[in-house]
Amino acid sequence: MTRALTRKGEATRARIVAGAAAEIRERGVDEVRLEDVMARTGTSKGQLFHYFPEGKEELLLAVAQHEADQVLIDQEPMLSNLTSWPAWLAWRDRLIERYLAQGVRCPLNGLLGQAGRRGPGAQAVVTGLMWRWQKAIAEGIRHMQSTGDIASEVDADRAAAALLAGIQGGVLLLLTTGKIDHLEAALDLTIDSLRAGARTA
Repeated sequence: MTRALTRKGEATRARIVAGAAAEIRERGVDEVRLEDVMARTGTSKGQLFHYFPEGKEELLLAVAQHEADQVLIDQEPMLSNLTSWPAWLAWRDRLIERYLAQGVRCPLNGLLGQAGRRGPGAQAVVTGLMWRWQKAIAEGIRHMQSTGDIASEVDADRAAAALLAGIQGGVLLLLTTGKIDHLEAALDLTIDSLRAGARTA
């Protein structure tokens, strides 16, 4: 059962998670020690284990959730405002910009790619991220259907799922090849296909 934290406690826990995330981004998940996190965040061992009694693995799972949240935060305010084709293209550009900046080193993939972190907690982090991401895209599609910019017969949930699958495939290829081309193609072709069936004046 999760303990309720005071506002100060929530702030301390968030500081530890953010500090651990920064350490992992700089050093890689395999090189980070709890001592590094404590030094960076100015917390004691007692404090760290108060908020993460199961130790490093519990902390890393919290960092994974932090990084998953950051994936969506980095797409705002575009992702929540897919209400016109310029807005969709601005979102597309933001995604490309984000993943170009990230390059071949993905903190979330590093955190969840370890054999010991493929359990229910890690799966929940990924599932939650994908569900929220797909829901936001589907809401954008439905809005565009309401204005006649996307054909009404398009299944918004399936189209959002296909677009998200394309994004994830493009990101995976970026991580393995260092090239952004596949992600650009997935975004551009899927958005173009949504526009193709739009109601014409």
